[in-house]
Amino acid sequence: MRRATGARVEADGLELRTRAGPVYSGVDLSAAPGSLTVLHAEAGSGRTALLLTLAGRMRPTSGTLRVDGHRVPGAARRIRRIAALGLSDGVNDLDERLTVRHHLTERLLLRVRPADQGTRAAALDDAGLGGLDTARPVRDLSASEKVRLGVALALLEEPRLICVDDADAGLGPRAQARFWRTLRALADSGPTVVAACADPAAAEGLADVRPLPPRAAPARTGGRG
Repeated sequence: MRRATGARVEADGLELRTRAGPVYSGVDLSAAPGSLTVLHAEAGSGRTALLLTLAGRMRPTSGTLRVDGHRVPGAARRIRRIAALGLSDGVNDLDERLTVRHHLTERLLLRVRPADQGTRAAALDDAGLGGLDTARPVRDLSASEKVRLGVALALLEEPRLICVDDADAGLGPRAQARFWRTLRALADSGPTVVAACADPAAAEGLADVRPLPPRAAPARTGGRG
């Protein structure tokens, strides 16, 4: 399977704000091509929204973002062509009723370019699922296998940027360490990888680990004082 050169990611003062207040704010990020960057913060901190923004799927309200030189929001469509998402809760959840093979086949049908023979096996192998029985229903997979399947599905798009959400969710310390090593190997093979998690301990020494800045205070509205 083809491995494209990773995309450079540059964010400066990135913020997303809604009527309810900030979702994330003050995000500065520089990720070189082929690097692994880990953003850590507790759940509800805007991690998912930030990854969706980096992948060109959500528009920030302020700050600047360039991915491979393409600026958001003007070139968001171009960014979506080179960025892929791992599993993201509520965004691209797996269908527990379907088999692994069904998910792989569906994703291959969405490719712009025809898939080479062996693309499916290569994606599974690179995600650490070599030898997995693709006839297994997703509901029978472990948490580790599911998060890895999300990465395999992303790899089928041959992306230059891979965004992985909740990289430690449901995984014990050993499984986390193995998964971070997989992401490190992926980044070394070409694509830029940005992952989000709550506990980055197992990623230390393998990635550029950064805390997600705390959200700014909600803007005050109406009245004085």
